[in-house]
Amino acid sequence: MSCDAGCSAVRAMRRGPKWIILKEILPNVMPPLIAEFGLRFCFVFLTIAALSFLGVGIQPPTADWGSMVRENATLITYGDVTPLLPAGAIALLTVSVNFVVDWFLHVTSGLRDEK
Repeated sequence: MSCDAGCSAVRAMRRGPKWIILKEILPNVMPPLIAEFGLRFCFVFLTIAALSFLGVGIQPPTADWGSMVRENATLITYGDVTPLLPAGAIALLTVSVNFVVDWFLHVTSGLRDEK
């Protein structure tokens, strides 16, 4: 279908640009945008945590999970699990964001589970 045919159909229904944006364009654009948001959020968050772990990211006294892991890394040799707590929080956040984005994409895609 060409743009002329689609535009003519919308004009025949007497719909304006606001209707076209809200009913035609937005529902088709939202799932890719949400998927992109989920990927970029996790990428940026993991990059900031990695840079903070290396000492070139967020500087103290600002709290950051990456710097918390670095500050407590020597405790692993003594059998202390303290550095694993912020590392686990980083992993939990990124996995949770991915699950929420996947769930939202499944809900908005219109696909139904076969039973």
